[in-house]
Amino acid sequence: MSVETKNIRNVVLLGHSGSGKTTLTEAMLFESGAISRMGSVSNGNTMSDYTAIEQERGNSLFSSLMRVKWRDHKINVLDTPGFDDFVGEVVCSLKVADTAIMLLNAAQGVEVGTEILWDYVNEFRTPLLFVVSQMDHEKANFETTLEQAVQRFGTKVLPVQYPLNSGSEFNTIIDALRMVMYVFGPNGGKPEKHPIPDSEMERAKAMHNALVEAAAENEEGLMEKYFDQGTLSEEELTQGLRIALAHQQIFPVFCCSALQDKGSGRIMGFINDIAPSPADVPPYKLADGSTKSYDASGPTSIFIYKTISEPQVGLVSYFKVYSGKLKGSDELINAANDTHERIGQIFESEGKVRNAVDVLQAGDIGVTLKLKNSHTNETLYSKGAKIEIDPIHFPEPRIRTAVVPPSKSDMEKLIKALHQIEEEDPTLIVEQNATLKQTIIHGQGQLHLDLIKYRIEKAFGVQMEFERPRIPYRETITRVANEVYRHKKQSGGAGQFGEVHMRIEPYYEGMPAPDGLTVKNIEVDDLDWGGKLAFYWCIVGGTIDAKFSSAIKKGIMQKMVEGPLTGSNCQDIRVSIYDGKMHPVDSNDMAFMLASIGAFRTAFKNAGPQILEPIYEVNITCSDEAMGDIMGDLQSRRAIIMGMDSDGIYQKIKARVPISEMYQYSSTLRSLSQGKAKFTRKFIEYVPVTPDIQNKLIANHKEEDL
Repeated sequence: MSVETKNIRNVVLLGHSGSGKTTLTEAMLFESGAISRMGSVSNGNTMSDYTAIEQERGNSLFSSLMRVKWRDHKINVLDTPGFDDFVGEVVCSLKVADTAIMLLNAAQGVEVGTEILWDYVNEFRTPLLFVVSQMDHEKANFETTLEQAVQRFGTKVLPVQYPLNSGSEFNTIIDALRMVMYVFGPNGGKPEKHPIPDSEMERAKAMHNALVEAAAENEEGLMEKYFDQGTLSEEELTQGLRIALAHQQIFPVFCCSALQDKGSGRIMGFINDIAPSPADVPPYKLADGSTKSYDASGPTSIFIYKTISEPQVGLVSYFKVYSGKLKGSDELINAANDTHERIGQIFESEGKVRNAVDVLQAGDIGVTLKLKNSHTNETLYSKGAKIEIDPIHFPEPRIRTAVVPPSKSDMEKLIKALHQIEEEDPTLIVEQNATLKQTIIHGQGQLHLDLIKYRIEKAFGVQMEFERPRIPYRETITRVANEVYRHKKQSGGAGQFGEVHMRIEPYYEGMPAPDGLTVKNIEVDDLDWGGKLAFYWCIVGGTIDAKFSSAIKKGIMQKMVEGPLTGSNCQDIRVSIYDGKMHPVDSNDMAFMLASIGAFRTAFKNAGPQILEPIYEVNITCSDEAMGDIMGDLQSRRAIIMGMDSDGIYQKIKARVPISEMYQYSSTLRSLSQGKAKFTRKFIEYVPVTPDIQNKLIANHKEEDL
């Protein structure tokens, strides 16, 4: 029997690597009775980390979906990786979650990964509660962690609980919402309830009053009752907190030891009672900018947030029902390609265990198999509905590498495998760059690319090696140059003859007409790789027929694709053809194309040629301790530091760095910071290289051509 929308809770677990997300998932499954014994990350037998590589590494690398029944509600739990390299899995899960649980390691406090995840939570406007986990750790410090969270995330961070003791003796939690003290036995589980001791009553009451005020602030009727009575009933408090949580007006804080199953049941109770259902959250956004609320009575629409390929199974599609009811055998239309897709069996998921169901209602999350034409980020809708959910906007890649198979004969298999994984993982971009003559993959970090390599080798049986990617330099000019070039060839029969008089100069928007020339025709083309080619036809008196202008331009373009200095693309050049000669018999398109190639090549080298390199803006978040080493490393990479700023307990560095200096930066940064720094990058512009680098690049190109 399907669960009604109002009784569904979709929760995503977030946190820095090692914060305890997978262990909390196990505790939630155990508390609900879904499993009879908790697995552990160290033993590689948890429900959510079920792939071979996750068990081998002892870390979550993929998001996983768990179904938990709690009282009369269904809680869909999405466990996500903590490594920022797999942020695509986090973004997918946030898209379909209605509440986020951010785990803070009690021994580490607010970590860099938390900072980045917070930005995504704000982007999705997801209601969030914090859980200070691992209270049984010998270095656990709830107060410091709470202080850091308030300092970093603001005064909306309000504790619901605090531990009376921590470390190996942790067994007591003061709950200020219910005004009770929970005491756990050695094996955790269901606690005993005790009155709050007099010594803790003042703090507990202050916390309780703060929660009541937060609940009252978000509903006018509750505020009036609060002013009249000085408090709220339990039902009114629940109502107010649900509204406050749904609109990010409060970020409650809990504490627990998931490993010992102490406190996890209370967290689930809060999710059940107060976390918003899909019916309570603000309307979701459609691709056309309009919004729509979850409605089980409307036409059916589902959104595929994740696809994976499993051996012996094929394509597995994870989806959320946004409207209507989905049944097995329903026929839906893909909004992206207008193809019809018949749904097979539908399932609820507990990691790798899938349980078939007959129907899923709006707001629920499920799984189906072997869709033919549908992939991640696509909407399927019932005939006549024409619904398209706003797609997930994935972060830009931060790392690139070239890939090669052991032999040329394997290249086709490798490319096919890469494109299949690209369909499943939108944070992977596969580029076959004809100019660089390399296949380049772009990803989120070295771990991300290592996982791609592992999957290619294990699932597709194709070996793949990484190599340093070439740099997409650009070539341009800095001054005016004129050139006359004659192409003449006579070898029996018809010959070839074409003479071109050419002027080249740097091009910029709004530049004046060529000095001393009469312009007959202007063509300004946007180049595929960026920049422009301005082609001016300035022939007066018919020294060259206008019919040869296309061949001359084609020759110029051919040389701009593979520039004279390093074979890189040329950009931002104006070419004026102002004179020439032709032969009544021997002149043809080929002759003038070759003449223009020769004229352009020679003129280019006389026009102050300049190599340009791509510059990226790099933003780094790091701890105070790692900042000095990171700054030193950046300077060794020819970086220009644009600014430094404090953000909470972390430092932020903004720098402009040549992409040629960023190879394997992800691994270097992880090493310099012991994994406690993160970075993003985006392309800014092309700038001239220094003369010594230019000479070196030209010399290297000549050697490669030998």
